[in-house]
Amino acid sequence: MSNHFSLALGIGTQNLAGDWLEVYYPNPILHPEPALVAVFAEQLGYTGGNQAIALSTSQCAALGKALRDAGFAEPGALAEQLQHSSRPLVVTLLETDDAPITTPGAYLKLHLLSHRLVKPHEVVLAGLFPLLPNVAWTNQGAIDIQELPQRQLQARLRGEDLQVFSVDKFPIMTNYVVPTGVRIADTARVRLGAYIGEGTTVMHEGFINFNAGTAGTSMVEGRISAGVFVGKGSDLGGGCSTMGTLSGGGNIVISVGEGCLIGANAGIGIPLGDRCTVEAGLYITAGLKVALLDEHDNQIGIVKARELANQPDLLFRRNSQTGAIECKTNKSAIALNEMLHAHN
Repeated sequence: MSNHFSLALGIGTQNLAGDWLEVYYPNPILHPEPALVAVFAEQLGYTGGNQAIALSTSQCAALGKALRDAGFAEPGALAEQLQHSSRPLVVTLLETDDAPITTPGAYLKLHLLSHRLVKPHEVVLAGLFPLLPNVAWTNQGAIDIQELPQRQLQARLRGEDLQVFSVDKFPIMTNYVVPTGVRIADTARVRLGAYIGEGTTVMHEGFINFNAGTAGTSMVEGRISAGVFVGKGSDLGGGCSTMGTLSGGGNIVISVGEGCLIGANAGIGIPLGDRCTVEAGLYITAGLKVALLDEHDNQIGIVKARELANQPDLLFRRNSQTGAIECKTNKSAIALNEMLHAHN
Protein backbone atom coordinates (compact mmCIF):
# COMPACT_ATOMS: atom_id res chain seq x y z
CA MET A 1 0.00 0.00 0.00
CA SER A 2 1.09 3.61 -0.59
CA ASN A 3 2.06 5.99 2.19
CA HIS A 4 -0.90 6.87 4.43
CA PHE A 5 -1.51 9.83 6.70
CA SER A 6 -2.86 8.02 9.75
CA LEU A 7 -4.31 4.79 11.07
CA ALA A 8 -5.93 3.81 14.36
CA LEU A 9 -7.87 1.08 16.13
CA GLY A 10 -10.71 2.48 18.21
CA ILE A 11 -13.47 1.64 20.64
CA GLY A 12 -16.49 3.92 20.72
CA THR A 13 -20.14 4.58 21.41
CA GLN A 14 -23.10 4.44 19.04
CA ASN A 15 -26.72 5.50 19.47
CA LEU A 16 -29.66 3.15 18.91
CA ALA A 17 -29.58 3.95 15.19
CA GLY A 18 -25.95 2.83 14.94
CA ASP A 19 -24.54 6.33 14.49
CA TRP A 20 -21.17 7.04 16.09
CA LEU A 21 -21.22 9.41 19.06
CA GLU A 22 -17.53 9.25 19.97
CA VAL A 23 -14.42 7.11 19.50
CA TYR A 24 -11.44 6.46 21.77
CA TYR A 25 -8.14 5.64 20.05
CA PRO A 26 -5.56 4.30 22.56
CA ASN A 27 -2.65 4.40 20.12
CA PRO A 28 -3.19 6.44 16.94
CA ILE A 29 -0.41 6.13 14.37
CA LEU A 30 0.82 8.99 12.20
CA HIS A 31 2.32 7.99 8.83
CA PRO A 32 2.02 4.20 9.31
CA GLU A 33 4.37 1.93 7.42
CA PRO A 34 2.97 0.68 4.10
CA ALA A 35 3.48 -2.89 5.32
CA LEU A 36 1.29 -2.18 8.35
CA VAL A 37 -1.47 -0.72 6.18
CA ALA A 38 -1.19 -3.77 3.92
CA VAL A 39 -2.06 -6.09 6.82
CA PHE A 40 -5.21 -4.08 7.58
CA ALA A 41 -6.11 -4.05 3.88
CA GLU A 42 -5.77 -7.82 3.57
CA GLN A 43 -7.76 -8.56 6.72
CA LEU A 44 -10.55 -5.99 6.23
CA GLY A 45 -10.82 -5.66 2.46
CA TYR A 46 -9.65 -2.07 2.55
CA THR A 47 -8.79 -0.74 -0.92
CA GLY A 48 -7.72 2.81 -0.13
CA GLY A 49 -9.12 6.23 0.65
CA ASN A 50 -10.29 7.69 3.96
CA GLN A 51 -12.55 5.16 5.65
CA ALA A 52 -13.93 4.12 9.02
CA ILE A 53 -14.48 0.34 8.99
CA ALA A 54 -16.61 -1.32 11.67
CA LEU A 55 -14.82 -4.22 13.30
CA SER A 56 -16.24 -7.33 14.95
CA THR A 57 -14.55 -9.06 17.89
CA SER A 58 -13.78 -12.10 15.72
CA GLN A 59 -12.14 -9.86 13.12
CA CYS A 60 -10.10 -8.31 15.95
CA ALA A 61 -8.71 -11.69 16.93
CA ALA A 62 -7.71 -12.52 13.35
CA LEU A 63 -6.29 -9.04 12.81
CA GLY A 64 -4.24 -9.25 16.00
CA LYS A 65 -2.66 -12.53 14.93
CA ALA A 66 -1.93 -11.24 11.43
CA LEU A 67 -0.30 -8.12 12.81
CA ARG A 68 1.89 -10.11 15.19
CA ASP A 69 2.87 -12.55 12.44
CA ALA A 70 3.90 -9.56 10.29
CA GLY A 71 6.12 -8.19 13.08
CA PHE A 72 3.82 -5.42 14.34
CA ALA A 73 3.69 -6.43 17.99
CA GLU A 74 2.16 -3.29 19.52
CA PRO A 75 -0.85 -2.84 17.21
CA GLY A 76 -1.25 -6.62 17.26
CA ALA A 77 -1.50 -6.65 21.06
CA LEU A 78 -4.03 -3.80 20.95
CA ALA A 79 -6.20 -5.64 18.43
CA GLU A 80 -6.16 -8.73 20.63
CA GLN A 81 -7.22 -6.65 23.64
CA LEU A 82 -10.09 -5.09 21.73
CA GLN A 83 -11.58 -8.49 20.89
CA HIS A 84 -12.90 -8.55 24.47
CA SER A 85 -14.79 -5.26 24.06
CA SER A 86 -18.50 -4.97 24.80
CA ARG A 87 -18.60 -1.69 22.87
CA PRO A 88 -18.48 -1.07 19.09
CA LEU A 89 -15.07 -1.24 17.43
CA VAL A 90 -13.71 0.63 14.44
CA VAL A 91 -10.57 0.85 12.31
CA THR A 92 -10.04 4.31 10.83
CA LEU A 93 -7.64 4.66 7.92
CA LEU A 94 -6.81 8.07 6.48
CA GLU A 95 -4.89 7.81 3.25
CA THR A 96 -4.75 11.61 2.93
CA ASP A 97 -5.02 14.58 5.26
CA ASP A 98 -8.25 15.87 3.73
CA ALA A 99 -11.30 17.29 5.48
CA PRO A 100 -12.81 14.54 7.66
CA ILE A 101 -15.89 12.78 6.27
CA THR A 102 -16.87 10.53 9.19
CA THR A 103 -17.26 10.96 12.94
CA PRO A 104 -14.50 8.36 13.64
CA GLY A 105 -12.26 10.25 11.20
CA ALA A 106 -12.95 13.54 12.98
CA TYR A 107 -12.15 11.97 16.35
CA LEU A 108 -8.91 10.53 15.00
CA LYS A 109 -7.70 13.98 14.01
CA LEU A 110 -8.55 15.35 17.46
CA HIS A 111 -6.60 12.47 19.00
CA LEU A 112 -3.57 13.21 16.81
CA LEU A 113 -3.48 16.73 18.26
CA SER A 114 -3.86 15.72 21.90
CA HIS A 115 -1.31 12.91 21.50
CA ARG A 116 1.14 15.60 20.23
CA LEU A 117 1.55 13.79 16.92
CA VAL A 118 0.59 16.95 15.03
CA LYS A 119 0.48 20.59 16.09
CA PRO A 120 -2.39 23.05 15.67
CA HIS A 121 -2.83 24.07 12.02
CA GLU A 122 -0.81 21.05 10.84
CA VAL A 123 -3.93 18.96 10.17
CA VAL A 124 -7.01 19.70 8.04
CA LEU A 125 -10.13 20.13 10.23
CA ALA A 126 -12.46 21.79 7.72
CA GLY A 127 -16.02 20.53 8.11
CA LEU A 128 -15.31 19.04 11.55
CA PHE A 129 -18.30 20.49 13.45
CA PRO A 130 -21.13 18.79 11.52
CA LEU A 131 -19.44 15.43 12.08
CA LEU A 132 -19.40 15.82 15.86
CA PRO A 133 -22.85 15.07 17.32
CA ASN A 134 -24.01 17.11 20.29
CA VAL A 135 -23.73 14.57 23.10
CA ALA A 136 -24.70 14.28 26.75
CA TRP A 137 -21.46 13.40 28.54
CA THR A 138 -22.43 11.42 31.63
CA ASN A 139 -21.07 9.11 34.30
CA GLN A 140 -22.33 6.30 32.07
CA GLY A 141 -20.53 7.56 28.99
CA ALA A 142 -21.72 9.41 25.91
CA ILE A 143 -25.50 9.39 25.35
CA ASP A 144 -27.49 10.65 22.36
CA ILE A 145 -29.49 13.73 23.38
CA GLN A 146 -32.71 12.21 22.01
CA GLU A 147 -32.13 9.04 24.04
CA LEU A 148 -31.20 10.81 27.27
CA PRO A 149 -34.71 11.07 28.87
CA GLN A 150 -35.28 7.31 28.55
CA ARG A 151 -31.79 6.57 29.90
CA GLN A 152 -32.45 8.86 32.87
CA LEU A 153 -35.72 7.06 33.60
CA GLN A 154 -34.07 3.65 33.31
CA ALA A 155 -31.33 4.72 35.72
CA ARG A 156 -33.86 5.92 38.29
CA LEU A 157 -35.80 2.67 38.02
CA ARG A 158 -32.58 0.84 38.89
CA GLY A 159 -32.04 3.14 41.86
CA GLU A 160 -29.15 4.93 40.15
CA ASP A 161 -28.37 8.58 39.41
CA LEU A 162 -27.41 9.43 35.86
CA GLN A 163 -25.16 12.48 36.11
CA VAL A 164 -24.87 14.76 33.07
CA PHE A 165 -21.55 16.60 33.24
CA SER A 166 -21.95 18.55 30.01
CA VAL A 167 -23.88 18.74 26.75
CA ASP A 168 -21.37 19.50 24.02
CA LYS A 169 -19.82 18.39 20.74
CA PHE A 170 -16.38 18.03 22.34
CA PRO A 171 -15.44 15.75 25.23
CA ILE A 172 -12.90 16.35 27.97
CA MET A 173 -9.40 15.70 26.66
CA THR A 174 -8.21 13.81 29.73
CA ASN A 175 -10.94 11.18 29.30
CA TYR A 176 -9.07 10.17 26.12
CA VAL A 177 -5.42 11.13 26.62
CA VAL A 178 -3.31 12.68 29.38
CA PRO A 179 -0.09 14.10 27.89
CA THR A 180 3.09 13.68 29.90
CA GLY A 181 4.48 16.50 32.02
CA VAL A 182 1.35 18.64 32.40
CA ARG A 183 -0.79 19.94 35.26
CA ILE A 184 -4.50 20.64 34.68
CA ALA A 185 -6.42 21.96 37.67
CA ASP A 186 -9.89 21.55 36.12
CA THR A 187 -9.90 18.93 33.37
CA ALA A 188 -13.38 19.94 32.17
CA ARG A 189 -11.83 23.12 30.77
CA VAL A 190 -9.56 21.39 28.24
CA ARG A 191 -11.22 19.91 25.14
CA LEU A 192 -10.12 16.89 23.15
CA GLY A 193 -8.06 18.24 20.27
CA ALA A 194 -6.02 20.56 22.48
CA TYR A 195 -2.24 20.33 22.18
CA ILE A 196 -0.71 20.68 25.66
CA GLY A 197 3.07 20.97 25.59
CA GLU A 198 5.42 19.43 28.14
CA GLY A 199 5.71 21.65 31.21
CA THR A 200 2.34 23.40 30.82
CA THR A 201 0.18 24.22 33.83
CA VAL A 202 -3.50 25.00 33.26
CA MET A 203 -4.95 26.74 36.31
CA HIS A 204 -8.58 26.47 37.47
CA GLU A 205 -9.87 29.27 35.25
CA GLY A 206 -7.70 28.32 32.27
CA PHE A 207 -9.43 27.00 29.15
CA ILE A 208 -7.91 25.44 26.02
CA ASN A 209 -10.00 24.75 22.93
CA PHE A 210 -9.39 22.19 20.18
CA ASN A 211 -6.73 22.97 17.54
CA ALA A 212 -5.04 25.24 20.08
CA GLY A 213 -2.60 24.98 22.93
CA THR A 214 0.96 25.43 24.09
CA ALA A 215 4.29 24.39 22.62
CA GLY A 216 6.03 23.93 25.96
CA THR A 217 6.47 25.42 29.42
CA SER A 218 3.54 27.79 29.94
CA MET A 219 1.18 29.01 32.64
CA VAL A 220 -2.41 29.22 31.39
CA GLU A 221 -4.78 31.20 33.59
CA GLY A 222 -7.11 32.48 30.86
CA ARG A 223 -8.70 31.32 27.63
CA ILE A 224 -6.83 29.95 24.62
CA SER A 225 -9.34 29.89 21.76
CA ALA A 226 -9.35 27.61 18.73
CA GLY A 227 -6.58 28.57 16.34
CA VAL A 228 -4.15 29.90 18.98
CA PHE A 229 -0.77 28.28 19.62
CA VAL A 230 1.41 29.61 22.44
CA GLY A 231 5.20 29.36 22.25
CA LYS A 232 7.48 28.07 24.98
CA GLY A 233 8.37 30.23 27.95
CA SER A 234 11.96 31.41 28.33
CA ASP A 235 14.33 29.75 30.76
CA LEU A 236 14.56 32.81 33.02
CA GLY A 237 11.16 34.32 32.43
CA GLY A 238 9.08 31.77 34.28
CA GLY A 239 7.30 30.63 31.17
CA CYS A 240 4.65 32.16 28.99
CA SER A 241 1.76 33.30 31.17
CA THR A 242 -1.69 33.75 29.67
CA MET A 243 -4.26 35.26 32.01
CA GLY A 244 -6.45 36.87 29.38
CA THR A 245 -8.10 35.74 26.16
CA LEU A 246 -6.22 34.54 23.08
CA SER A 247 -8.68 34.47 20.22
CA GLY A 248 -8.35 32.73 16.88
CA GLY A 249 -11.12 30.98 14.95
CA GLY A 250 -11.92 30.66 11.28
CA ASN A 251 -8.80 30.77 9.14
CA ILE A 252 -7.01 33.13 11.53
CA VAL A 253 -3.79 31.78 13.02
CA ILE A 254 -2.93 33.43 16.32
CA SER A 255 0.49 32.43 17.59
CA VAL A 256 2.19 33.63 20.72
CA GLY A 257 5.97 33.73 20.86
CA GLU A 258 8.22 32.55 23.65
CA GLY A 259 8.33 34.30 27.02
CA CYS A 260 5.16 36.39 26.53
CA LEU A 261 2.79 37.72 29.18
CA ILE A 262 -0.89 38.33 28.48
CA GLY A 263 -2.18 40.19 31.54
CA ALA A 264 -5.35 39.48 33.52
CA ASN A 265 -8.55 40.20 31.54
CA ALA A 266 -6.44 41.06 28.49
CA GLY A 267 -6.63 39.46 25.06
CA ILE A 268 -5.15 39.47 21.59
CA GLY A 269 -6.42 39.18 18.05
CA ILE A 270 -2.97 39.37 16.44
CA PRO A 271 0.02 37.02 16.65
CA LEU A 272 2.74 38.09 19.07
CA GLY A 273 6.48 37.75 18.64
CA ASP A 274 8.80 36.59 21.41
CA ARG A 275 8.91 38.33 24.81
CA CYS A 276 5.89 40.59 24.30
CA THR A 277 3.69 41.93 27.10
CA VAL A 278 0.05 42.99 26.92
CA GLU A 279 -1.09 45.07 29.88
CA ALA A 280 -3.87 43.72 32.10
CA GLY A 281 -7.34 44.58 30.85
CA LEU A 282 -6.17 45.48 27.33
CA TYR A 283 -7.58 43.73 24.24
CA ILE A 284 -5.55 44.09 21.06
CA THR A 285 -7.57 43.60 17.87
CA ALA A 286 -6.09 43.62 14.36
CA GLY A 287 -7.69 46.92 13.32
CA LEU A 288 -6.96 48.77 16.57
CA LYS A 289 -4.96 51.98 16.08
CA VAL A 290 -1.80 51.95 18.18
CA ALA A 291 0.47 54.89 18.98
CA LEU A 292 4.17 54.03 18.63
CA LEU A 293 6.46 55.47 21.29
CA ASP A 294 10.22 55.91 21.29
CA GLU A 295 12.46 55.30 24.28
CA HIS A 296 11.53 58.72 25.68
CA ASP A 297 7.78 58.02 25.39
CA ASN A 298 7.41 60.44 22.50
CA GLN A 299 4.88 59.45 19.86
CA ILE A 300 6.53 58.69 16.52
CA GLY A 301 3.56 57.37 14.56
CA ILE A 302 0.23 55.56 14.54
CA VAL A 303 -0.31 52.15 12.98
CA LYS A 304 -2.93 49.44 13.01
CA ALA A 305 -2.13 46.63 15.42
CA ARG A 306 -1.90 44.08 12.60
CA GLU A 307 1.25 45.88 11.38
CA LEU A 308 2.93 44.90 14.66
CA ALA A 309 2.07 41.22 14.34
CA ASN A 310 4.91 38.79 15.13
CA GLN A 311 7.28 41.58 16.19
CA PRO A 312 9.36 40.72 19.30
CA ASP A 313 10.00 42.69 22.49
CA LEU A 314 6.89 44.88 22.46
CA LEU A 315 4.92 46.30 25.36
CA PHE A 316 1.26 47.12 24.70
CA ARG A 317 -0.41 49.41 27.22
CA ARG A 318 -3.25 51.91 27.61
CA ASN A 319 -2.44 55.53 28.51
CA SER A 320 -4.27 56.13 31.78
CA GLN A 321 -4.81 59.83 31.01
CA THR A 322 -5.80 59.82 27.34
CA GLY A 323 -7.04 56.24 26.92
CA ALA A 324 -4.86 55.83 23.82
CA ILE A 325 -3.37 52.41 23.08
CA GLU A 326 0.41 52.65 23.04
CA CYS A 327 3.25 50.37 22.05
CA LYS A 328 6.89 50.71 22.95
CA THR A 329 9.97 48.57 23.21
CA ASN A 330 9.70 46.13 26.09
CA LYS A 331 12.99 46.97 27.79
CA SER A 332 12.70 44.29 30.45
CA ALA A 333 12.24 41.66 27.71
CA ILE A 334 15.26 42.96 25.80
CA ALA A 335 17.37 42.89 28.96
CA LEU A 336 16.23 39.33 29.62
CA ASN A 337 17.10 38.33 26.07
CA GLU A 338 20.57 39.86 26.38
CA MET A 339 21.11 37.96 29.62
CA LEU A 340 20.11 34.70 27.94
CA HIS A 341 22.51 35.28 25.02
CA ALA A 342 25.30 36.18 27.42
CA HIS A 343 24.61 33.07 29.46
CA ASN A 344 24.68 30.87 26.35
